[in-house]
Amino acid sequence: MEKIDTGTDQLLVEKENGVATITLNRPEARNALSTELTPALRRMITQMGEDREVGVLLITGAGSAFCSGGDIKGMGKGEPQSQSTKDRVEDLRLRQKTLTGALVALRKPTIAALPGAAAGAGLAIALACDIRIGATSAFVTTGYIHVGLSGDYGISALLTRAVGTARARELMFTGDRISAERCEKIGIFNRVVPDASLQEHAFEMALTLASGPREALSFMKENLEESLVNNFDQSLDGEASRLIQSTLNPDHKEAVAAFLEKRRPNFLKN
Repeated sequence: MEKIDTGTDQLLVEKENGVATITLNRPEARNALSTELTPALRRMITQMGEDREVGVLLITGAGSAFCSGGDIKGMGKGEPQSQSTKDRVEDLRLRQKTLTGALVALRKPTIAALPGAAAGAGLAIALACDIRIGATSAFVTTGYIHVGLSGDYGISALLTRAVGTARARELMFTGDRISAERCEKIGIFNRVVPDASLQEHAFEMALTLASGPREALSFMKENLEESLVNNFDQSLDGEASRLIQSTLNPDHKEAVAAFLEKRRPNFLKN
């Protein structure tokens, strides 16, 4: 296991067997985003995304929460008066694109392991990951309605993708607390596991993906992302191009040989 210097104790990163585990580490504040934590998280998403040794990103939270979103205690202090509304909008756009936008654009599998609450922007971070595994005691809430805000970090699009437009509107308008059981039923969580085995279960899944054919997984992500915006014929064209490219990768030959020889494949790791 290799520990990565993030520049702050509020974010921990470890690399092991192709998995980068990113832990939001403000348990006393339910892992709320902060001026230290959030920039470090942006940097690590980019750095681990570019690291050829890393095949999967696993994002989780320390203690009993995943991420409670923005730090509400700091909201009442207001923005600096010297910053215009236009500048504030542009600043937020950049911050969004380099956090949840970067996660969505990443061409490596990403997993969110939720030991507890995910609220507001914290929920958006979880939704920006490909797979979400929740502990039995975990729950989510959009939360914006409770602080008189409309939503950020892609929550509207990400939630609509996960649960459909009708449920997304309900969850945004009400800010209801949604249990892990219901999260699994409506598509927010892929799986729900006992609290005590959450990290083990999530890491095992991450290891499985990290040991897989990385180019094929990257192409799968591109196909799936394009399917959200392309028509069927365009999706067929994209799939055809990437499948033929996949046949040229040594991982394809190794997978076929392993199948015929009845053994586990040994894929390239970079």
